[in-house]
Amino acid sequence: MNRRLVLACISGVPLAVTAGAYGQGNAPMTVDIAALASDLEPEFTIWRTGQGAPAQWAIVADPTAAGGRAIAQTSTDKTDYRFPLAIYKPYSGKNVEVSVRFKPVSGSVDQAGGIAVRLQTPDDYYVVRANALEDNVRFYRVVKGKREQLAGANTKVATNTWHTLTLKADGDRFTVSYDGKELYTARDATFAEAGKVALWTKADSITHFDNLTIRPLPEEGKQP
Repeated sequence: MNRRLVLACISGVPLAVTAGAYGQGNAPMTVDIAALASDLEPEFTIWRTGQGAPAQWAIVADPTAAGGRAIAQTSTDKTDYRFPLAIYKPYSGKNVEVSVRFKPVSGSVDQAGGIAVRLQTPDDYYVVRANALEDNVRFYRVVKGKREQLAGANTKVATNTWHTLTLKADGDRFTVSYDGKELYTARDATFAEAGKVALWTKADSITHFDNLTIRPLPEEGKQP
């Protein structure tokens, strides 16, 4: 299926609106998780890269989360090459800074949480993820479902502890920060068009997310 057609289907809005109507200007958007319905509709589309059971995302009670509720992928399917996605419908953009708080809760195969940007289809996007079983933060591109690492850093990722992960996409330059500290930058031009933002996990990871903030950046050659 054509990438732009898939992007339109994910967004739930007409194709002509997808790439330009949302996120114009530079005011940050924060998703009010406490106000979302338990099935995440109509704000998110649920997909999965790879194999295994379908993704199962829900709003769960968490007294340590902002507002007492968090977004979580609840399936414990242990398929290793399984990457659940919760794709945020109301925004599509190219240059963007996305930040989220996440808490690894459990998982025997993985305890991972991440952010995807410039998502064209469930098999084509950039993603940064932190893993509590490996104690690292890595940045990948996913092309036709194949994941390729572009950069990474070793750092402590504690289970049952809230951490902050930030990914800034500006042209072909990507900057990754973790718990308020910049870890590294990477360059890649595989996906140069606007795309969706999504939450991401791996395999049997049960990970809670809150404080999802999306800040559009000015396009090249334009002043904010």
